[in-house]
Amino acid sequence: MVLPLVDEHKPKCYLCHEGFETIEKLREHQNVKHGDVLESNERKTTREPAPGDVTVF
Repeated sequence: MVLPLVDEHKPKCYLCHEGFETIEKLREHQNVKHGDVLESNERKTTREPAPGDVTVF
């Protein structure tokens, strides 16, 4: 079965796969519906070198 490529150019939420007309509407949706998920992911942004990583100066 082949699905048509209608609305492929519109932004889509990667959590619930709902499509939106503009990126602003997508941001608003993610802040309202998925705010807790996005906040928990933002806290994990501190990155450290993994064991065995080599730093080149």
